[in-house]
Formats: sequence, structure tokens, C-alpha cells
Amino acid sequence: MNVKDENAPDQAGGGRPADAERAGAGPSGDAGGTEPVAARTKHAERSEATRAALVAAARPLFAERGFAGVGTEEIVRAAGVTRGALYHQFRDKEDLFAAVFELLESELAQRTAAAAGASGTTDPLIELRVGAEAWLDACTEPEIQRIVLLDGPAVLGWERWREIGTRYGRGLVEAVLQAAVDAGRLSPQPIRPLAHVLMGAVDEAALYVATADDPAAARIEVGAVLDRLLGALAE
Repeated sequence: MNVKDENAPDQAGGGRPADAERAGAGPSGDAGGTEPVAARTKHAERSEATRAALVAAARPLFAERGFAGVGTEEIVRAAGVTRGALYHQFRDKEDLFAAVFELLESELAQRTAAAAGASGTTDPLIELRVGAEAWLDACTEPEIQRIVLLDGPAVLGWERWREIGTRYGRGLVEAVLQAAVDAGRLSPQPIRPLAHVLMGAVDEAALYVATADDPAAARIEVGAVLDRLLGALAE
């Protein structure tokens, strides 16, 4: 589903900055980069603001119509920037989609950790179960379903999709599992492979919800299965 963007600039006249500019040349083109520090800082701030505006504009569009249903012209119009600005910040539409996807993964990790922390329990395995429930709840939201679970693997490819998700979630899962071992709630064992297996189960549960005809009913069904699976880990 890696759709080629018909609006992308060609190699000769694209919106990417020239080599000297990318290397940090000053306004006159000097390789020494004589632009004042304050000016460079303001430029970096403007660049970051432009990037954030593009991500913020693309996010609801991708959520509503999917990657293939949104063109770059619509994105830059919603962001209030030029196409050149888009291609200065991102290689192409897929690169922009990846930035939106990573933002959602980061937010999901924070939501999951917050839910586990707010549970008030001191039992790491209960924290793990609460976090899994929070993740499944998020997977009933149309934005998460479309961008993270459906378009994510199709646009980015399975390996990259899995790598990004693992990067944001594995540390949390490993930390909780290690805490469970330390507390005597889980028998000593290699933590990383266990974390991978559990994350694979949770991801499959999420995909089951996202592709179901009745996501709410699927959420209840798979939630019960996952809860029994996680509960079986306890000593």
C-alpha cells in the first residue's frame, strides 16, 4: 500500500534544500555558516513549528480517510504551508505518515503507562493487565484503528511497523516483567523474549478488534482472553 504520491517533486526541481544549505551554510551560501546563532535558533524553531503543523494537519485526515485517500495538496492547505515546506521537512507522504504514526505510538505508550500507574496497585502483574486493557480500549478508537493498526503495517511495511511499536512499548513491558520477577510474582526467566511474546499477543488482540464487524463486542471477547493469558503468568 506504499502509494506513490503524484504530487512529489522530481529529483531535478524538488522541494529538498540544496546540499550547501543542508550543510548549514549561511545566507550568502558560505560553507562556514556565518549566520548568527540567534538567527539559526529562530530558523530551527520555525522549522519545528512547520513540521508540527504538518503532522497536526495530516493526523485527522489520515484518520478519517486513510493514507491513500489523502493528497499532499490537502495536507499543506490544512497546515497553512507550501508544498515546498512539506518536502523540506519530509521525504514524501509516507515519511509524513510515519511521523504521525510515531506520535500516536508515543501517546499510546504514555496512556498505557498512566493507566497502569493510576491503578493504585503494587502488583506488577496487575499493572500489566491494566495496561493491556488500556491498550485494547484505545484500539476501539477510529483514529488508532485506521492509522496504527490498519494503514500502519500496509504503508510502512510489517518490519518497520513492528520496530516502531516495539521501540515505544517494549521498555515498559520489560520493566513491569522485571519488577514482577523481583517481587516474586513471576518465576525468574529471560525477560526480553517473554516481552516479545506478550507484545505479539497484545498486537494480535488489537488487530482482532480493529478488523471486527463489531469492535465493541470484539474488545470484550479478546479482552477476556488476554486477561486470562496474563493472569496465568502469576506464580
